[in-house]
Amino acid sequence: MLVFPNAKLNLGLYVTQRRPDGFHTLESVFVPLPWTDAFEMLPAAPGHPTSLTLTGRPIPGDPATNLCVRAYELLQADFPQLPPVQLYLHKIVPIGAGLGGGSADAAFALRAANDLFRLSLSVETLEGYARRLGSDCAFFIQNKPVLALEKGDVFEEISLNLTGTACVVVYPNLHISTAEAYAHIVPQLPQHPLREALAQPMSTWRNTVSNYFETALTPSHPVLADIKQQMYDAGATYASLSGSGSALYGLWEGGELPAMKWPAEYTVWQGVF
Repeated sequence: MLVFPNAKLNLGLYVTQRRPDGFHTLESVFVPLPWTDAFEMLPAAPGHPTSLTLTGRPIPGDPATNLCVRAYELLQADFPQLPPVQLYLHKIVPIGAGLGGGSADAAFALRAANDLFRLSLSVETLEGYARRLGSDCAFFIQNKPVLALEKGDVFEEISLNLTGTACVVVYPNLHISTAEAYAHIVPQLPQHPLREALAQPMSTWRNTVSNYFETALTPSHPVLADIKQQMYDAGATYASLSGSGSALYGLWEGGELPAMKWPAEYTVWQGVF
């Protein structure tokens, strides 16, 4: 079974408090982004254990502990009849970019196993497995715009239509670890509730929708501000850091992609929702 795990964008990202369990309470809107990896799941050859073959962008760490393998092992623990599988992941979405690529791969592994082996698991059950793998993994089970709360794993429906909006995502080849990102965060309530702010015309978002990580990280990584300004100079209606970075995105309401040039070492995706 071949599937294409997609990235996500954050429209606004507020860290409102530190939780007793060491995590943080978040408020953000997650939006699926059609920038994808490629993932395939096949039954393993007789006598062979579950394995993962990686191509594309290098992924650090032991493939045996990759989130895709862990996702399948979670299901296997509850469904012992599941056979060993051969997994293939061609990595395209940048890592450490705030685009949720690794979480998407894990969630799509759960979805693929559910379909391939006809487990008939409900959306709620799949989301439960996904939450055990990472805070934003559960988003990719339903894969539709949501208001994300708590650790980023509790979802509320939101009316948001970006159809016809042009989008450019720029990853400046800068890996920002989660630890670095949170080290500079001061939890606080937002000035403008996110649901209300996003209900207003996109032209107002520049003044009402923000990402706390962008404010925290820009002093030590001024390239983030440079990229964002270039997007606004090119006529973007709204531009922001996604997640905890370092990818930035711009939205052009008219649907026309801008003619922009970026350094060769940057990775760029562009398209129209």
